[in-house]
Amino acid sequence: MVETTGGGPQDGAAEVLDRPLPDGVRRKVVQIVADGFGGLTVAELPAQLRQYARFTPNRRAKFAGNAMAAALETDPLFRQRIGEKLRETEPELTGALDSGSPPPAADPLDVAAAAYVLRPPGWVKLVTAAGEEAQRADAERADEETRAELERLRAELDRAREHTRAETERLRADLDAAKKETDSLHRKLRSALADVKRGEAALRKLRGEMEAVRAEGQAQVSAAESETRRLKARLGETEAALEAARRAAREGRSVEDMRVRLLLDTVLDAAQGLRRELALPPVSVRPAETVDALEPGRMTPKDIAARALSEDDPAVLDQLLALPQAHLVVDGYNVTKTGYPQMPLEKQRLRLLGQLAQLAAQTGAEVTCVFDGAELAAPVLLAPPRGVRVLFSKPGVTADELIRQLVRAEPPGRPVIVASTDREVADGVARAGARPVASAVLLKRLS
Repeated sequence: MVETTGGGPQDGAAEVLDRPLPDGVRRKVVQIVADGFGGLTVAELPAQLRQYARFTPNRRAKFAGNAMAAALETDPLFRQRIGEKLRETEPELTGALDSGSPPPAADPLDVAAAAYVLRPPGWVKLVTAAGEEAQRADAERADEETRAELERLRAELDRAREHTRAETERLRADLDAAKKETDSLHRKLRSALADVKRGEAALRKLRGEMEAVRAEGQAQVSAAESETRRLKARLGETEAALEAARRAAREGRSVEDMRVRLLLDTVLDAAQGLRRELALPPVSVRPAETVDALEPGRMTPKDIAARALSEDDPAVLDQLLALPQAHLVVDGYNVTKTGYPQMPLEKQRLRLLGQLAQLAAQTGAEVTCVFDGAELAAPVLLAPPRGVRVLFSKPGVTADELIRQLVRAEPPGRPVIVASTDREVADGVARAGARPVASAVLLKRLS
């Protein structure tokens, strides 16, 4: 159906397509616009298409197809410019359309797309005919595909039938084999039943024989009891003879004692000769010397308190660290929050560890710094300074408990000094044999 608005019957621009543009024709139209697009300047392009000016024709057709189709339909000037480009590239096709006689050998889709762009008289009929032709081609192609699929399915059906026949033959052969095996099993079953009957007869015979054997066994038991009584009498006689032999052996024991004593003397002489041969030195260490205790004249951590120094004098800490194999355990956050609580925890740790490293280098004492791991939001990336062991308590364990574990791990008698203001920590380590020192004393010594 063709509608006209305004112009005469020969004015193709007045014709209106009353149905959607067929897909094949639309793809051809978009390709014509994409090819002619590059021959136009940016000023000649509609505003909505200028952003695609630098695209290649293929990218332009892919990304701007809808926009170009809409501009071609709504912008007559843009359609005229694309038509001029088409006339330059396809002069034979466009000339035939202008004369009203499209080439009969041309692709209907190409003819319809060119007619849609140029809008010659009767272009709607050409587009409609191309759409119908494309539908017929699609229908024929679908028909061909359907026939091919039908042939394929028929071939598969033939193969399935052949497979079914082969499978049926195989199953029949299996059934025959199963029947033969069943017959064989029936024969074996009949033979087994005959064997069972013979076995039952043999069992009855054996039972009779067992009764005879049981009677014979009872007779033998009676004879064995008589023989036992006779043997018991002989055993009594044998025991009397054995007791007489034992008395005779006791009388000859003095000779055996002499032989054992001679053997013992021989072993002792051989051991003394071996000691002289190996030149073994006399024993220099006695068991009493392995017990850990203080010898007269040696100083302990508790002896430091007897000197004329105040408890808060840093010299007390120096004297304690001067003891042999001294171990200083520091309650980290207790010391830092006593000395510089306004600083962040990270800076508190770094400052204290730097000072403890200097103290360890000066005194040569073993230094362990303990921090409470409950205040950590994430693992601490910290390189302990030289001479200082850094420990964090595990989840569920406080730093105080970790300090007490460290003190209990040390052997009795080793000088262990714990720096903490916590009264509970101080009392606990004192009971374990360590020497508590206030955090303020350690801070004075470090400063």
